Amino acid sequence: MARKNARTSERGSQESRFVKRAALLCCFALLASIAAFAKAPDKYIYDPAHTQILFSVDHLGFSHPHGRFDRFKGGFIFDPAHPEASAVQISIEADSIDMASKDWERMLKGSNFLNTAKYPVIVFKSTKIEKTGDRTGRMTGDLTILNVTKPVTLNVTYNKSGIHPYNKNYIAGFSAVTKINRSDFGMTWGLPGIGDEVNIDLQVEGIRQDFEDIRK
Repeated sequence: MARKNARTSERGSQESRFVKRAALLCCFALLASIAAFAKAPDKYIYDPAHTQILFSVDHLGFSHPHGRFDRFKGGFIFDPAHPEASAVQISIEADSIDMASKDWERMLKGSNFLNTAKYPVIVFKSTKIEKTGDRTGRMTGDLTILNVTKPVTLNVTYNKSGIHPYNKNYIAGFSAVTKINRSDFGMTWGLPGIGDEVNIDLQVEGIRQDFEDIRK
């Protein structure tokens, strides 16, 4: 009888250990699943062919000519489910300014304006992103021009994410607008005839960086 009780007790102990191991395995599986879903936001780099940095300024009251910057690098991280966790960085080559006029470009690259020989790079880094609607947000960041850094807020529209029908890359597209005063960065030449307020219009397409790995 004592032997039977001992065997019963041993069997019960083995079953208890099995149940505990099974419970631990379930916990590990659950944690792994949560980690998979709680991954970091996706990383993107700018598609230079379909990203445009545009601006316009009042010219003596006659017109509001447009210009652009053609060379830049950087990228962003983006999670459509949690846009507040996103971040943006871009470095613009100031010397790449394009006004469709060599004389005009030469003037804007000079010491009265961008002084590109001394300050070759314009930099923006986001510091805060707020969701304002289903596809809209407000992005605040630090803009550095002529080695002067000022906070700037952009109104952003999330256009679309998806697989590009031709090159098969995964693309996220955005539009953003803001205004700055050039005098805030020390560019005061020509005021007030040449406007102080600069209207900025950004059209952005980013190429997701891990998408090739996901498709394999």
